Amino acid sequence: MAQEIERKFLVKGDGWRKLASGVLYSQGYLSTVKERTVRIRIQNNEATLTIKSITKGISRSEFEYCIPLADAEIMLKQLAVQPIIKKYRYRIPVDDVVWEIDEFLCANQGLIIAELELQSPDQIFRLPDWIGQEVSADPRYYNNNLVKKPFTEW
Repeated sequence: MAQEIERKFLVKGDGWRKLASGVLYSQGYLSTVKERTVRIRIQNNEATLTIKSITKGISRSEFEYCIPLADAEIMLKQLAVQPIIKKYRYRIPVDDVVWEIDEFLCANQGLIIAELELQSPDQIFRLPDWIGQEVSADPRYYNNNLVKKPFTEW
């Protein structure tokens, strides 16, 4: 079992765009209940099944497994809560950490979030100038909630 310790921030400006190229992600949820989420994700012709526990503070348990691409495609079309999430992910190293910038498409168009996975909740890191307001504690920004209430409907 892995422990995910993650912080989320809104992104401001376009200064980050020249630092990385994006990879298209398609992901959907088989379960979006508060106690657990079950996600199917496809990126770079690879597929994963991820199960996450309820978030406590900024951490939660996470289990991730590779699955056949054909199975993931069927699950996204036939089993996942709709609409599925489509986004470009950019990975930007800054000092000792890697920022993951998600630029959402479709029903979540216009939303850009930076996520940072930490080794411990009290890990110190530098905020690049393109990082805006922290939204770690706001459940509206969780991907599984963006399926239920997309950003364009706020």
